Amino acid sequence: MDYVTLNTGAKMPILGFGVYQIPPAATEQAVSEAIAAGYRHIDTAQYYRNEAGVGRAVKASGLPRKEFFITTKVGTSGYRETKRQIDTALRNLQTDYIDLMLVHWVMSDYQGTYQALEEAYKEGKLHAIGLSNFNQRQIQGILERFDTVPAVLQNEMHIFHQQREMRAFTKEKRIQFESWAPFGEGARDIFNHPVISQIGAKYGKTAAQTILRFIIQEGVVAIPKSIRKERMAENFDIFDFELSSVDMTALRNLNEDRGLFGWNN
Repeated sequence: MDYVTLNTGAKMPILGFGVYQIPPAATEQAVSEAIAAGYRHIDTAQYYRNEAGVGRAVKASGLPRKEFFITTKVGTSGYRETKRQIDTALRNLQTDYIDLMLVHWVMSDYQGTYQALEEAYKEGKLHAIGLSNFNQRQIQGILERFDTVPAVLQNEMHIFHQQREMRAFTKEKRIQFESWAPFGEGARDIFNHPVISQIGAKYGKTAAQTILRFIIQEGVVAIPKSIRKERMAENFDIFDFELSSVDMTALRNLNEDRGLFGWNN
């Protein structure tokens, strides 16, 4: 497993396991299987309604809490509601600290939400805080108002939407970029794309493995999701090869600067 170092000094696994759209009743088993496959970075959210399943799986693993990097996200607007949600997340996850908590999206009082996260960070309940689905103007507003620089920005990023401008901005601000939808939700028949498939074949790897390898070689954290054990293992098996500079250029050239919903942030 490879790691990135956040602006807090913490080490974050560059590959995680996402639980978006996994039903609450199926989450504990899925996360347990992901842990067995080697994942130690788990990404959940209040909105997914499956934090408790993540917490149960981590607890049941019998592994020390310090071996895991747990991310969750809050969808609450404002200081007071977010303070309550932080404590709820801690209970759901059965832990006395959360490695990373993100503001999930831009809501009416996202600055009040960030204020609550910053306070919990200074108290040690959260070891890092950050943002998701924010644009540069909104991030700049956070930077100007608060002492704590976001550790992570989690936005859409995949081969067809490479977010080069945003990644340059976050790098300048010492904010780690993280990709949601690393497979582009399967758009444009990505797993059968001839360029991606041909490059993967050179290394004896699938299109999915090639996509994830490209993302992490770009220095971006990826959180693929699957409920199939064989696919979890496949996605994790990307640390035994390296794409050449020629192949990286070919994959960069597939960028269309267009997100899944037609917006660019």
